[in-house]
Amino acid sequence: MLQLLFIVIFVEMVVIVSLSFKTPLRKLILLILDRVKRGSGPVVVKTVAGTVAVVMLSSVYSMMLIKKRWMEDGNATQTDEILMAKNLLETTLMGGLLFHAYIIDKLHHYIKELRIRRKTMETAKKQGQGFEDAGGSGSDKVRVLEEEIATLRARVKQLESH
Repeated sequence: MLQLLFIVIFVEMVVIVSLSFKTPLRKLILLILDRVKRGSGPVVVKTVAGTVAVVMLSSVYSMMLIKKRWMEDGNATQTDEILMAKNLLETTLMGGLLFHAYIIDKLHHYIKELRIRRKTMETAKKQGQGFEDAGGSGSDKVRVLEEEIATLRARVKQLESH
């Protein structure tokens, strides 16, 4: 079980690093995470996480029993020390696994949110540029019309004076 936990943690670390930086693997990982979060994927992930949490709590309970036995006997046997070290390692790895899974979930969420915000900003900028272009040509038209009015008024005054 220890080898499996180490492999899963290293895979999770690779995923976290790939999500943190723009790598070619990032799009593929985002696509996979999007697919996992659809349908029955979240239920499966929560079930696996719950199972890992229960096994982790069982390991913590075993460590508490060993520690209680040490306190009652006053000394620790080699078997108890080995079991304690094994349980401690398993518990640490399972906790790390759950933590990395949470970090991956949050990174995926933030990357998706960032993508959505960027698209909204682009559309807002395009709309703003459209208004500026229309407004700029509108102000040019107003300026031309004001100049035309001024010239026509001058012409009217000139005709009235004759």
